[in-house]
Amino acid sequence: MAEENKAAETEASKEQSFSLQRVYLKDLSLEMPNAPFIFLEPEGPMVEISLNVGGQRLAESVFEATVRATITTKIEDKTVYLIEATQAGIFEIANYDDEQLDPILGIVCPSMLFPYLRANVADLISRTSLPPLHLAEVNFQALYEQNAQAAASETKQ
Repeated sequence: MAEENKAAETEASKEQSFSLQRVYLKDLSLEMPNAPFIFLEPEGPMVEISLNVGGQRLAESVFEATVRATITTKIEDKTVYLIEATQAGIFEIANYDDEQLDPILGIVCPSMLFPYLRANVADLISRTSLPPLHLAEVNFQALYEQNAQAAASETKQ
């Protein structure tokens, strides 16, 4: 009987688990270097958005995942605003091998964090009194695969 309980405990300890423990805004900055004169410009701005994901192990089965957006909005050569925002989350991820862990941190976790980032960026832009900007949905799997291909081609060279 004791051996059966021990075997059941060993089996349960190897069971895979994944859960979001906490979501938090790690970094948020806004620069409007040409305000208030930029408000007088009649032209619409050009928007450039850069998105990056990251992850790190904090403990044996605890990880931090991040999604970082850099949004630069310009009219001609004048910056309307520059936003840098990093949304982060703490995840418990247990009993996955390294081949499974990388896509979890690069696809699943960012997909869960991105709606929070979108909301924080939209809220920040609304406080500038400028027209709203809503970040489009992102296919993190395609982004992950694109980054993996780029890394593989760099390794070959």
